[in-house]
Amino acid sequence: MSSTTDKVSGYANQAAGTVKQGVGKVVGSEELQVKGAVQELKGKAQVAVGDVKEIVKDGADTAADEINRKL
Repeated sequence: MSSTTDKVSGYANQAAGTVKQGVGKVVGSEELQVKGAVQELKGKAQVAVGDVKEIVKDGADTAADEINRKL
């Protein structure tokens, strides 16, 4: 997956997790609240993976540019 795809999926999971937690609170379902919290955390992890991929790509691009300048 690309960094953008990871981030979009992550934000979607965060939103869905937040909704699940809210519904769980309204209906009194601790299980749904926990599932929502887990999904929200999964989303945060996906966003972090996307951020890391972007940083690595930017670093590689910068290194390649520098090498090409010296050639």
